[in-house]
Amino acid sequence: MIQEQKVLTYKGQIVFEKVVVSNGFKRLPKFYNENEACFMFVNKGEFSIRTPEQFLSFEKGKGFFAKCYDYFFETNETQRKSNETIEIVGVSLYPSVIEDLFQFDVTQSAHTVDYNSKQFELDALLNSFKDSISILIDNPELADAEMIRTKLKEFILLLCKTQKIPSHLEFLAGMFKTATVEFRTAVNNNLYANLSIDEFAHLCGMSVSSFKRKFTATFEESPKRYIARKKLEKATALLQSNEVRISDIAYDCGYETISTFNRSFKTRFGMSPSGYRVSQLAQSLS
Repeated sequence: MIQEQKVLTYKGQIVFEKVVVSNGFKRLPKFYNENEACFMFVNKGEFSIRTPEQFLSFEKGKGFFAKCYDYFFETNETQRKSNETIEIVGVSLYPSVIEDLFQFDVTQSAHTVDYNSKQFELDALLNSFKDSISILIDNPELADAEMIRTKLKEFILLLCKTQKIPSHLEFLAGMFKTATVEFRTAVNNNLYANLSIDEFAHLCGMSVSSFKRKFTATFEESPKRYIARKKLEKATALLQSNEVRISDIAYDCGYETISTFNRSFKTRFGMSPSGYRVSQLAQSLS
């Protein structure tokens, strides 16, 4: 999946990297090494990021930053068929690095940021910075510790200026405090994403067993039964008219294939989706 990865480290931790990935994947989880804040510049390709709260689309010229929490990289069928690679330049920041750069202990700040992730456009300044980092990554002999230290400070100051953040130190402190996402919200935001139970658990930052217990306590139904029921409820609502193709309804409701949709629907209602649509339209005209 990863075709190429180049990194620059500072005091033993990866702080800058360039990653080239084939877009043949459908969904990949983001894993963290420790409590790092991650920043990403898209150099090439198209993909999406699914978080507990959002589904964001990315292409060249877009950026993303996130606290240390769980999300997925995803591609759709059209993107996978294009065979275009994805190239990302990433920056990772750690509390220990911030303390070293600014003599500022982020754990002593009470400041919070009310989001866990955010998409942003790359302006001329951030694009120039990204290009300068790419040169260093490709020529690591130029990147001694002092150079990397300087570029880290430059990045933090540039990001805060371009995003109109008044205090870079308070902002950085907030980036290491994950905002709580209400469990019910995280589930309902991603009901129709065709996530497995394991993937739901990852998105909620839980083990599978903990996720199942929490889910049953919250929704008073097992994850499998609740998700299947909600998908079919959405499908029956969309089938009330002829405006949406049945294949599109299957996709919008989170089914892998139309045959899976047909089978699930017939098991529940005793007829195919197309048959159900005809019956509902006939009733509306009678």
